Amino acid sequence: MGAPMKLESPRHGLPRHARPGWSISTLASMTMLIATVIALLDLARRQSFSWPRQETPSSPSLGALRFQPDGTFQISIFEDLHFGENAWDSWGPQQDVESVKVLDAILDAEATIDLVVLNGDLITGDNTFRENSTFYVDQIVSPLVKRGLTWASTYGNHDSAYNLSRADLLAREQTWPGARTQSMVSGDVGATNYYLPVYDADCEDSGGDGCTPALLLWFFDSRGGFRYQKTDASTGELVGQPDWVDKRVVEWFQQTNAELVEQAGRAIPALAFVHIPTNASLAFQGVGVDKHRQPGIDDDRPVAQQGQGWCADGRNDGSCEYGGQDVAFMAAVASTPGLLAVFSGHDHGNTWCYKWDRQLPGMSIAGTGVNLCFGQHSGYGGYGNWIRGARQVVASVQKLAGSVVDTYVRLESGDVVGAVCLNATFGKDRYPATKNDKTRCRACKY
Repeated sequence: MGAPMKLESPRHGLPRHARPGWSISTLASMTMLIATVIALLDLARRQSFSWPRQETPSSPSLGALRFQPDGTFQISIFEDLHFGENAWDSWGPQQDVESVKVLDAILDAEATIDLVVLNGDLITGDNTFRENSTFYVDQIVSPLVKRGLTWASTYGNHDSAYNLSRADLLAREQTWPGARTQSMVSGDVGATNYYLPVYDADCEDSGGDGCTPALLLWFFDSRGGFRYQKTDASTGELVGQPDWVDKRVVEWFQQTNAELVEQAGRAIPALAFVHIPTNASLAFQGVGVDKHRQPGIDDDRPVAQQGQGWCADGRNDGSCEYGGQDVAFMAAVASTPGLLAVFSGHDHGNTWCYKWDRQLPGMSIAGTGVNLCFGQHSGYGGYGNWIRGARQVVASVQKLAGSVVDTYVRLESGDVVGAVCLNATFGKDRYPATKNDKTRCRACKY
C-alpha cells in the first residue's frame, strides 16, 4: 500500500481550493503562517479551555455505561465536523465557531444523552500544521466537557494527513475527562477499533460473573487519508492509506464477539459505528431510496464507499473505481447475530437508513436484516450546505428484546426529522418525507 494516493474528488478529498499533486515543498511553503496561527490558538486555549484533564486514558472514574433507570440509553452521533479548515483565512475559524454552535444547540435540545459518538472526520487534517493539528480536539470536546458528557470516537479519512497523526489525535482526546475512545487492535489497522459494553441500570457487578452487557457498541476505523509525515521518494507526493476496515480488525471483531456471546450465553444486542459506509449502501442506493420508506436526504449519488478508487490488487493509481476490500467486513456485519444497525457518515448529503435484508445487485453477500444508516452532516467544515444536525439513537431494554431501536435526526434549528423505528417492518412502513433544507453562514465557505 505504499503507492502514492490519488487525491479524491472535492466531495470526499481535499477542499476545493486544494489541487492534486501537493508535494512536501508546497506544504513547507505554508509554514511561514505557523507562528501566527499557533499564537492565536494558544491564546484561545488559555482563555477557553481550563477544565481538569485526566492523566491516563480510559479513566476508571468514568465508570461503566449504563441504561437509565427507565430502561433507555440514548446516543447522539455527530458526523463530519471537519474542524481546522484554512486557519489562515477568516472563513476557516468561523466555520469552527459555527460548528460549536451546532454542538451546543443539539446537546441543549436533547434532555438525556448517555453517550456522544464523534463518528469520523473530526478534523480536516489536510489543512492543519503538525504543531497545532491536535488542538482542534479541544474545541470539539469543549461543549461535551462543560456538560459532563462522555463520548467515543471513530476516525475518518480526513483524520489522517501529512500533518495529522491518528495516534496523536487519540492521545489528545484521551487527556480529557469523559473520553472513552480506545484502541484495542494493534498494528497498521487504524487507531479506533474497540467496543464498549452497556449494562442494565441495576447492574452492580459490571463485567463480573453476575452481570453481562445488555448492549454492545462496536467502533471501527475505516482509515483513509494520507500517511503521517510520509511522501513518495520519487514524486514527492503524499502517500495514501487504505480506506476500509482491515481484515485483521474483522477477525478481532468476530473472535471477540464470539467470546462475549459465549460468556453471556446468548447473542447480545449491538450497534456499530464506522465513518465510511460499505458497498452495500451504494448497492441499495442504486435500487432506489424511497423518501417515505427510507426518509432522509439522498443528494450524494453515488455513495462513496470503502475501497473507493482502489484496485483489487491494492493499487490506487486512478485506474479502478472500487476494489472490493470491504467484503470481509460486510460479511461479518451480515452474519453477526444481534447486530441491529451500523451508523456511518462520509457522504454529507445522505441521511437515510435502510434495512439490508436481501441480495442486492452486484453484491456477493446477501443482507440478513441489519439496518445501515447515515447520520447528518454536523459541521460547517467540509463540503455541502445541507442543514446541520446529529442522528439520535434511543435503545430501550424492552425494545432490544425484540431487536428494535428508534432513531431520528435533531437539526440545528431544533426540529426533528427522519424519525423511524428500526423494527421488523422498517422498509415497508411509511413515514413523512424529510425536507431538504439548507443553512449557510455568510463568513463560511459552505
